[in-house]
Amino acid sequence: MAGDLADVVAFPNLLRDCRRGRRLSQLDLAVEAEVSQRHLSFLESGRAKPSREMVLQLAQALDLPLRERNRLLQSAGYAGLFPQRRLETGDMGPVRQALERLLKHHEPYPAVVVDRAWNLFMANDAVTRVFGLLGNLDEIYARVCGDGPRNVLKLTFHPQGLQPYIANFAEVAAPLLARTAREALEHPEVQAVLDEVLSYPGIPARWRVQEVHPLALPVLPTDFRVGPVSLKLFSMLTTFGTPQDITTDELRVESFYPADAASEALLRQLGK
Repeated sequence: MAGDLADVVAFPNLLRDCRRGRRLSQLDLAVEAEVSQRHLSFLESGRAKPSREMVLQLAQALDLPLRERNRLLQSAGYAGLFPQRRLETGDMGPVRQALERLLKHHEPYPAVVVDRAWNLFMANDAVTRVFGLLGNLDEIYARVCGDGPRNVLKLTFHPQGLQPYIANFAEVAAPLLARTAREALEHPEVQAVLDEVLSYPGIPARWRVQEVHPLALPVLPTDFRVGPVSLKLFSMLTTFGTPQDITTDELRVESFYPADAASEALLRQLGK
């Protein structure tokens, strides 16, 4: 009985946090989930216990990631619905092969596969060639991440990582941190990475709430400088359309493109 009570108490708090995190009123969510506002109010106050189907209906209306849908189910006393498979397992073969093809076809431009917390899963050969201009990439990752997983956000912000080589660091770092901070509100694994990055020297805490101002350019390129060489890149994120697995849901491909003719020429020269 005590365990059941704990589950009922946990669900109302989590549901309310998820709703408020999306800046929805009870009425907004009730309309989206096609339930009465009165019933939603009872669920959030703990006066009513949701069915499994109701939890999933609310999670769908809130557009929660699969990991958070499992969490909402578990808070209500139900088993999680969505599995989390390792990318190396046999039944993830089609996913892995699709990612490998995407990375290969993006050559000679760099591309990486990361999760929501920016942990590195895969990279094409262009990543080693391009960022190898800065030094041995394995050694750089070791300095930045130690024995932990390779993390692209840490690599970008760490003073012994890419930070010294980014000419417009403040310009690109502030909006990136602000976006990461928004994601961290719902994802503890992202918050842990964000907290570490904000502890680095020269990273103002105000950047986590930095306002993004309109720019003259359609995208904001990152300007890498190695001596007299300038390499300007912008990126595009790609995700899976209909994920039914937590790993697949959280993976994203960040593909880098040259922002000017000189950068394209350099990338193609490095790829020969």
